[in-house]
Amino acid sequence: MKNIAIICGGYSGEYDISVQSAAMVSNHLDSSVFKSYVIVIEQNDWYYKDDKGNSYSIDRNTFTLQIRNSIIKFDGVFNAIHGTPGEDGKILGYFDTLGIPYTSCDMDVSALTFNKYLCNNFVSSLGLNIANSFSFVEGEDIDKELIIESLGLPLFVKPARSGSSVGVSKVSNADEFENSISKAFEADNRIIIEEYLDGREIDCGLFKNKKELIILPLTEIITDNEFFDYEAKYTKGKADEVTPPVDLNIEFETDIKAVSSLLYNKLGCKGIVRVDYILTDEKLYFIEINSVPGLSQASIVPKQAEAMGISISELFNITVNNMF
Repeated sequence: MKNIAIICGGYSGEYDISVQSAAMVSNHLDSSVFKSYVIVIEQNDWYYKDDKGNSYSIDRNTFTLQIRNSIIKFDGVFNAIHGTPGEDGKILGYFDTLGIPYTSCDMDVSALTFNKYLCNNFVSSLGLNIANSFSFVEGEDIDKELIIESLGLPLFVKPARSGSSVGVSKVSNADEFENSISKAFEADNRIIIEEYLDGREIDCGLFKNKKELIILPLTEIITDNEFFDYEAKYTKGKADEVTPPVDLNIEFETDIKAVSSLLYNKLGCKGIVRVDYILTDEKLYFIEINSVPGLSQASIVPKQAEAMGISISELFNITVNNMF
């Protein structure tokens, strides 16, 4: 039986969602094949908590766990950390150094896809559509009038490195501009100011089963909120996630799946990935890649898998087996 560490938590606003994802994985991983341990990653402690509430710290020199007189070595890591340090690649370099395999994209791919500014440049180099935007690092002069004249209103202000829409604002009038800039800089030292795209939000989940790339049914996000923000993502009733989308032209569906496959292969992705798009009347626009998408009961990818007839347990077991 292989020992699997399911890492969760992290240092961002996605902590709670990450813990929910880890619980989902732990509950559905085949216990006859894998012995799973949910390892919480926090700034001051990495620990495992048993059923009785006893807490045991991880030895960070070796990523081992001592429970009473037994030292547990892990055969692999299921990465369920949304945000830093799991989705941006930081902790993955640590596992590379120790020679411990993990389920998600490699360190360099994770770092690239988590940085929306760098990822947009990569995606654009492939000839794919991205929204018109400006990007600034903290301390640079930001000419509000020029930006609004160039991009129009409404527009979006977002941190370059964050997930679950943390720090993202929709700016509908000029008076909201400065506050949105401050909010974004609270989450990261680089921000992106992006034109508003009026269209349908479509998400594509995909993963590899050995050498076969599995493309899941698409999901359309429909919300009454200003956009698919943190509240809409994780509050029941705030958004409809329609799988598959209703009345989606087959040509657009094929295009979305083909672009997602291209990105997965060009980047050299591993594990479960979700790619998000805005589909306007005329064009498909890339929005972002999630290298550690949500895996909780409320998350999109588990629902897409079920719509394809892939059980949650099967999805997670395939993901873990692909490490070895």
